[in-house]
Amino acid sequence: MDLHPKGVFCAALTPLNADLTPDLGAFAGHCRHLLDEGCDGIALLGTTGEANSFSGIERRALLESAIKAGIAPSQLLPGTGVMALTETIELTRHALSLGVSTVVMLPPFYYKDVSDDGVYASYSEIVQRIADPRLKVVLYHIPQMSHQPISHAVIGRLRAQYPAVFVGIKDSSGDFANMTAMIEKFEGLAVLAGADPLLLPLLKKGGAGCITATSNLVARDLAYVFRHFNDGDAALDTAQNRIIRARERASLFPQIASLKVLLAQRTGRDGWRRLRPPLLPLPQENIDKLLAAGTALPEAV
Repeated sequence: MDLHPKGVFCAALTPLNADLTPDLGAFAGHCRHLLDEGCDGIALLGTTGEANSFSGIERRALLESAIKAGIAPSQLLPGTGVMALTETIELTRHALSLGVSTVVMLPPFYYKDVSDDGVYASYSEIVQRIADPRLKVVLYHIPQMSHQPISHAVIGRLRAQYPAVFVGIKDSSGDFANMTAMIEKFEGLAVLAGADPLLLPLLKKGGAGCITATSNLVARDLAYVFRHFNDGDAALDTAQNRIIRARERASLFPQIASLKVLLAQRTGRDGWRRLRPPLLPLPQENIDKLLAAGTALPEAV
């Protein structure tokens, strides 16, 4: 069974202007660069993109900027899951209106200890109210941030009731056993790794690909792994080594701020270092340590 979505999708960072509004032009340019580097698509407005710090208006503008830049709607996986059910519906309908049919959707995440019935009811209500046969949903499992896991029981119920809608899951828990269990349990479900180093082992288990943060920096290597994961050659080892080292480096300090520092260094645009509160840029001492940690990496494949 062919999986959808499939490939390497970058959890794109969001550049900010001096007034901390999204820099739409720089964002569109970054998306084009990621595709040129080999990404199959852009998963914008996720955790790495600081999505939950932006209003609905800002989120819609970012998605529209990518479309206006000529990026195909089929290459975009916007995050549309927010705390309010009605706003999740509005953001998802907006994406559909632009021709974007596949979205990434967090579970409702403010109230804690919500039952499986509650999580199921939320997703079910969204699908029923939208009532659009084009809609495809990638569930977003990131319990360390949302404090709301998506259980196998919920996935099974959603897949049974809406088999054409719930097509995939991004698992950012870091639990590889959970990822492989979903591959085995849910035929046709596209399981996407949320951690860059797990792309290679997950592909070997039948996974669909990844939606990852470090792909902002090493998209070319991830694309090589996706396309050559069965080759077992030296170039594959080199690419995987670069991915692991880049992920480790970006995790020395808070990841989003670190990735923005590293992207600013790569592009020469210091504006990339900006974050919207409550997230804060790295202090200069940590920036110096992060940049010093960039020992020479092997050449990209």
